Amino acid sequence: MLDPAFVCHKAALGGGVTSPVAATVTRVPAIVGGEANLPCDTRPPIHNDSLLLVVWYRDDNPVYSYDTRVDGPSAHWIEDPYIGRAHWQNVPTASLHLYDVQARDRAIYRCRVDFHVSPTRNYKISLDVVELPSKPVVFDEYGKEISGTAGPYHEGGEFKLICSVTGGYPIPRIQWLQGETVLATLSAGEVMAPTRSLALVIRNATRAHLSALYTCTADNTLLSSPQKTTVKIDLFLKPLTVEIISREQPLSVGRQSELWCKTTGARPPATITWWLGGKKLEAITKETDVEDANETESLLKWMPMKEHNEKVLTCRAEHFNFNRSSIESLLKLNVYYMPESTIHLGAKMNPNDIEEGDDVYFGCKVDANPPAYKVVWEHNGILLQHNPSNGVIVTGNTNLALRNVSRHQAGQYTCTASNVEGDGKSPYLHMQVVYRPLCKNKEIKIMGAALQEPTTVTCEVEAYPPPETFEWTLNNSAGSIKVDPDRFTVDAKQGKSLLTYTPVSDVDYGSLSCRAMNLAGQQVTPCVYTLLPATRPDPPTNCTVYNLTDDSLDLLCIPGYEGGLQCIYVVEVWATEGLVVNASNGVALWNLRRLGANRQLKLIVYAANARGRSEHITLQVETAFRLLPRSEPQEAWEVNWALGVFLGTALTIALILCLALIATKVRSRSRDYEVTLPTLKNQMVVVQKRSSTQGADDKNPDLIPLSKGLTEAPPDPPLYSAIAAPKNSSSTHSLQRTQTPVTPISSHAHYTDMQNDSGRSMINGAMRSHREIVTTRTPLLAAHQESCV
Repeated sequence: MLDPAFVCHKAALGGGVTSPVAATVTRVPAIVGGEANLPCDTRPPIHNDSLLLVVWYRDDNPVYSYDTRVDGPSAHWIEDPYIGRAHWQNVPTASLHLYDVQARDRAIYRCRVDFHVSPTRNYKISLDVVELPSKPVVFDEYGKEISGTAGPYHEGGEFKLICSVTGGYPIPRIQWLQGETVLATLSAGEVMAPTRSLALVIRNATRAHLSALYTCTADNTLLSSPQKTTVKIDLFLKPLTVEIISREQPLSVGRQSELWCKTTGARPPATITWWLGGKKLEAITKETDVEDANETESLLKWMPMKEHNEKVLTCRAEHFNFNRSSIESLLKLNVYYMPESTIHLGAKMNPNDIEEGDDVYFGCKVDANPPAYKVVWEHNGILLQHNPSNGVIVTGNTNLALRNVSRHQAGQYTCTASNVEGDGKSPYLHMQVVYRPLCKNKEIKIMGAALQEPTTVTCEVEAYPPPETFEWTLNNSAGSIKVDPDRFTVDAKQGKSLLTYTPVSDVDYGSLSCRAMNLAGQQVTPCVYTLLPATRPDPPTNCTVYNLTDDSLDLLCIPGYEGGLQCIYVVEVWATEGLVVNASNGVALWNLRRLGANRQLKLIVYAANARGRSEHITLQVETAFRLLPRSEPQEAWEVNWALGVFLGTALTIALILCLALIATKVRSRSRDYEVTLPTLKNQMVVVQKRSSTQGADDKNPDLIPLSKGLTEAPPDPPLYSAIAAPKNSSSTHSLQRTQTPVTPISSHAHYTDMQNDSGRSMINGAMRSHREIVTTRTPLLAAHQESCV
């Protein structure tokens, strides 16, 4: 039930006489959801008057009233839409305060003020309700909403940002700002639509746009801050710089090198690649971010090769999000390498047609870095020196001339170039010199041949190319006769010819000459072989004993004429108790061991061949005392000087007695001649020859004659037992050898200890198949084996 006072009060609001409404309209802005104060002056115009009633109208419809005549809440009346949202306040100024302003509250309001005495007053207030626009939404050019960060975009390219705003009353203004700078504006009157958009286009984006902030704002009142949305720009950046930062030169072949390359400015980090001659090299990449410098470093661990010299090494920095964005740093390589040498003949020289007497030219092509400072030439491993007088001319290090070459200059030639990296030796160049055949043995060879017995004569020559034919000629008292080719064979590859010759009578002895022929021509000087009847050898001469110790000695003799046949040399070592050692050798050189200390020894030396043995020579030697090892070492100062004087005197007396005894024995010998032999102690050793003539031996060379005047002497040496002597084999050709052996030829000496109870030799005159051969290797003889006799 309505309050009667309220009903009456509402009736009063609707009627009555009112004063004219003021023409001035006061505008009051308000934001939807905010508050608004609609002012109304309720002060009485005169002093003795007071307020009676205040009524608020909206479009002439009362919406609120305040009656001072009613006490309590009933003094306020509110229309339904404003219940809870409107309230009259008189302090500090009179106004109608609206809460939670709605868009429907937008209207012209009139305030009527009644006084007790004064006339009624009216005021007009326009409530301008502002509807704020929506928060701006930013889209990219493809319509994709951007939240927070826009991009990434490309440096040098363009990008587009679209700001979209919905609603708002009055129509809002839209702007793009960067900081305080307005970049674009869409004013309120330009586009009339529920949703309005403003695009921002950035062309030729630069590095300055990276992380730039762009803000879109929408505003239609000063009562509230503009609606805004901010986006951050993400940008791909090209590399700014690239540099090979380690440029240590030169590099060396075979030594690992480390090269660093650095690039800056790229975002995200650039990719670094190494290139050499169009080929990509593998490297290690390290990325760093130094104060947004976006540095990227790459390490190249690399083994340079010779072919890399003077090529360009490229460090390339590129961003795969860009086309044609790569930048490069170049380094021309200086790679040191060992010389590579190649030897060659002169341009106009035919390697297959170099003859003795020609001039030969060589060139050495050298590929080296740094250049070779020295080039040397070698022939068969021996260094060649510049020697014009000998026909060796070296010019400019890389050229070699050989004037008037001989066959001895054939062989392997090399050149070796040197620089700081080492020595480079060329492959061998084999130079072959064409020359006529020459005898391998330039001396006239004397050969013994028996009647009716075939003898093989070997003719060996040196020639290039190998000989094609051989020619044999027999020269004797009957004249010169060419030998039928059917009687000899030819081995062209070995450069020799074998002639089997059988003397039938004394006329068939003489000299054989052999000539070979090859492409260079016929042999100028033939190989000559003197064919003599085979005889017994002459004895060795000039025998020398050396390296004499308490148990061994070395013996060297000069061989005599060998009788034209293969000869062996025998030494027998005798002591008073019998044969000690029997040794034979292909040369007159022996290394005798196991002789015993402090012994008087007799050495019997002779030669033997298939025709018999030579006369023998005898040597007397004495081995030294054997020194006992000391039980304890003793210093020199510890030896009693008196004892030393006594021992020295005793040794001197003993030495004088020995020399006197040796001299007595030497004078008692009945030999025909004496030879003085040096030893290690400078002793005089007497060599005696038998006093008997060789007549008995010539009659029967297989007999062993005894020496005269020496009852205790051992038997004479046996004959060469392999061949029985012919009846008429007396030696008529005794040609003395003149050459002297200098170095040992055989490294094996053969010893046979052969004695019976009576101390006589057990060697008989016939070769026996079961004869024992003992072989001992010695350092003074060459490496081949000889038989013991």
